[in-house]
Amino acid sequence: MTDPSRQAERVRAAMPQGGLFAEKEWRISPEPFVLSKTEVRQLEQLGPVFHRFQKTCDLLYRRSRSGSLPDWIAGYLDQGKPASLLETGLAHTTLTETPRVIRPDLILTAVGFSATELDSVPGGIGLTAWLGETYAALDPSHEIVGGSRGMFDGFASIFGEGGADLLVSQESAGYRPEMEWLAGYLRGEWRVTDAESYEVSGRDVYRFFELFDLPNLPAAGDLMAAAAAGRVKVTAPFKPWLEEKLWSALFWSHPLSEVWKRELRESNWRRLREIFPQSWVVDPAEVPHHAVIPGLEIGSFAELKAFSQKERELVLKLSGFNEQAWGSRSVTVGQDASQAEWGGAVDAAIASFGVLPYLLQRFHAGKLVNHPWWNPATGQIERMEGRVRLCPYYFVSAKDDSVSLGGVLATICPADKKILHGMRDAILVPCRVE
Repeated sequence: MTDPSRQAERVRAAMPQGGLFAEKEWRISPEPFVLSKTEVRQLEQLGPVFHRFQKTCDLLYRRSRSGSLPDWIAGYLDQGKPASLLETGLAHTTLTETPRVIRPDLILTAVGFSATELDSVPGGIGLTAWLGETYAALDPSHEIVGGSRGMFDGFASIFGEGGADLLVSQESAGYRPEMEWLAGYLRGEWRVTDAESYEVSGRDVYRFFELFDLPNLPAAGDLMAAAAAGRVKVTAPFKPWLEEKLWSALFWSHPLSEVWKRELRESNWRRLREIFPQSWVVDPAEVPHHAVIPGLEIGSFAELKAFSQKERELVLKLSGFNEQAWGSRSVTVGQDASQAEWGGAVDAAIASFGVLPYLLQRFHAGKLVNHPWWNPATGQIERMEGRVRLCPYYFVSAKDDSVSLGGVLATICPADKKILHGMRDAILVPCRVE
């Protein structure tokens, strides 16, 4: 039998020089996280559904802007965004473009998956590629989801032949090591370069910077103009409305339900209703005296402040377009906050409307799992009870628009953590088939 401590040491020894994340560490495990065949099949099936969902989001936004759907849809999504950026995204040459990398954050619950958001500019691509390759070599009998090359081939497929320029901003510099490692192992010509000083070359571009960061990127204007004119292809496209978390609230909006069913197909609509938690845009607009906010049974969001701890199985977070809207920086978990903290978060969300909208979501707790990790202080294998966030990476081929599952990153966080994300005391591993 293979010694687990030795396996973990081999993983650590395989770490690229300079690491994969700047100044970030995680707990190493001697083995991948196991998913059942049914769970893996469900994840594979979800890729095309999420792709169709994003295309439908783009369609609903454009129809709202053109007047064939209510203007409040675009009104929510346009808050705080410069007109020049919105017009670039609406340019004819990028009309049907949607992100070619799709990474949902899925909480593994006792009854399935709960999708807290979809990320179009995700970190972890290089990390997950390295983990998949490393753990596949560690034990060839393990069937790593996506295989040892799934992340490499999937990422390459989103461009035409010949490679692309990978633009990384200073704001995203923590992820630059993983992108440089990835570029070095892809077939073709790939170049990681600074987003601040990039000169348009006519090559395809992978955008690894957030759109709220545009004022700090002097070269971005030329790239936006080139994309709008069709001289270069950029993914994710300059469509800030597709990077808002509040799409889950619009998906749950009763007035839009028939539109969603028609555009998604009802079977996909039902599947997504099982996955997206019930959500609301924190809109302080007055509710008629005879009505309540569906699912909350209150007449205004201010009434959330009086909810008991048991009633606060809810999450508040910024929808997007702000440096506080990623990495769980703006997240408040109702059950985890004191009454005063929760009240303050509700007040901040209400006050922010009109500039930066907030999203309110039902909180679904992850199920408890038990996974081994290697303690470098003792050289021993220990076990940790935790909850899991799964990040499947889907890639949309530039050739035929097909969707592939490149791999799945499992982040196993200590059981007492309500917010599941990469942290020093979390275990990061790829997933394998049971």
